[in-house]
Amino acid sequence: MNFTSVSGKKWAFKKFVETDAQKLADDFSLNSTVAKLLAIRKKNISDINLFLNPTIKNIMPNPFSLKDMDSAVDRTYKALNNKEIIGIFGDYDVDGATSTALLSRFFLSINQSIETYIPDRKKEGYGPSIKGFDRLIKSNAKLIFTVDCGTLSYEPINFAQKKETDVVVLDHHQSDTRLPKAYALVNPNRYDDTSKLNYLCAAGVCFMFLVALNKKLRETDWFKLNKVFEPDILNLLDLVSLGTVCDVVPLIGLNRAIVKQGLKVMKKRKNLGLKTLYDLCKINSQPTTFDLGFLLGPRINAGGRVGKSSHGAELLTSEDPLKAYKLAIDLDKFNTERKSIELLLAEDVNKQAEKFKNDPVIVLSGNNWHEGIIGIVASRIKDKYNKAVVLISLNDQIGKGSARSVFGFDIGANIIQGVQNNILRSGGGHKMAGGFVIEKKNINLLRNFLLQNFKKTKISTSDAPSLLLDTVIAPSALNEDFYNEINSLGPFGPGNNEPKFMIENIRIISSKIINENLIKSVLCGKDGSVFKCTTWNPQNTPLEPFLNKNNKKLFNIAGKMKLNEWKGKRNIEFIIEDISTLS
Repeated sequence: MNFTSVSGKKWAFKKFVETDAQKLADDFSLNSTVAKLLAIRKKNISDINLFLNPTIKNIMPNPFSLKDMDSAVDRTYKALNNKEIIGIFGDYDVDGATSTALLSRFFLSINQSIETYIPDRKKEGYGPSIKGFDRLIKSNAKLIFTVDCGTLSYEPINFAQKKETDVVVLDHHQSDTRLPKAYALVNPNRYDDTSKLNYLCAAGVCFMFLVALNKKLRETDWFKLNKVFEPDILNLLDLVSLGTVCDVVPLIGLNRAIVKQGLKVMKKRKNLGLKTLYDLCKINSQPTTFDLGFLLGPRINAGGRVGKSSHGAELLTSEDPLKAYKLAIDLDKFNTERKSIELLLAEDVNKQAEKFKNDPVIVLSGNNWHEGIIGIVASRIKDKYNKAVVLISLNDQIGKGSARSVFGFDIGANIIQGVQNNILRSGGGHKMAGGFVIEKKNINLLRNFLLQNFKKTKISTSDAPSLLLDTVIAPSALNEDFYNEINSLGPFGPGNNEPKFMIENIRIISSKIINENLIKSVLCGKDGSVFKCTTWNPQNTPLEPFLNKNNKKLFNIAGKMKLNEWKGKRNIEFIIEDISTLS
């Protein structure tokens, strides 16, 4: 049977080997659907137990497999013994804020003096600056960490070196073959690193560093000699998991174990700043990856986008309830402001995007587009057209750009190559996202450069993006037991995508518009089972007519399950992503 998506997407079911699924079901006493999902993920028999129960202990690689890790640890050990002040220069996004908080909380727990610096996004831009380093050096920092930045920061690091201050870079952005003269540059994405840990975000790299440093301190009896209790690093996994989810890195290997265990730490609510944010977002149970990515992350990010860049890191390190509350309230207000700016900007960008929608890489520019918002809007346009998107905010003759890409087109590598070819003044990033500075006269050069490089890939440029589904389920499957069985395959994210299901031949019973972004519906299956559905942002889309309570037509829905908790009651809802008609 063919299904015609009302939104123009191509519905396709993921492929798997039936015999593999049956063997998994038999050998591990698994639900047939769970076994099918594992077969789709191509999990071997030997991997199953580790996949279902990922732990840091069983997955943790040797942190010293990362290039320069030994140098980073040795220099830090020296700083601790000499009672040197340590500076931390962090990025303003969630990954940067969590990385800054990780190092801050660890060092403060062992009575180490620190100074932190988060740059102002608009005034200073991304990454280390001479101004920022000078501020830390004037605070008597003799060792500076850069977290989630620094891999391409040649001039600031040279400045620090001249001031007799060492720099340790803890980063994950792609490198050039020329590296800055840092004391140590720990980055699984540096060109000569062989650790195979390139899927880590900066918070993951910082966690690896703390594991290595803690090992050194334990083996040298540093804690005993300094009469300091050894910190339980695993209690910091709430921060690492937040950075991992919000930086949208693959949830594979160590990342998956980090998030799995980190969510358990979050449930304990030990981090005051996070606890305050949970309360503000009305998260009453163990947070999910959805909560991290769509409720907590955007608020922490909002400080760097439209408010005060340092607010996120300050909240995550705060031990003062009143201060934490004020910071959380501010971030919530900044997030509301961000949404308003985003709506206005998206309207302008969408008009332009229509003209270039046939380009395999969409490159757009506009005067004074909000620099803190263009990245979010670029993501929205990318999702809409299933294409790499570059947005450039122009201020006179200089533009600041933000890019979001699709799998198979390494935008970080392209940006670095653009710098090498003198198309861009500066820039960097990773495979899926990046930022840069460009002269206005070079925008067409950049567009042609990216289009030419895209031609070298084998990515489909089909106008109709595919909606990949795992399997068909009956409405009666929408219960807590089945949800828990499916959720045993989590945490979900890139590299371990949340399963998407199809439910056939359903009709609408009732529908209610909650606000401009949300419709709640009650649907009925052909077996008579009644279930609740949620649809986000359906207004003025082809989905809206089918969700009208007066609709008498049968239709199919595609989406995923969600556990909804309200006033002590738990029920399973279906989140509708697309609708198809029967044909």
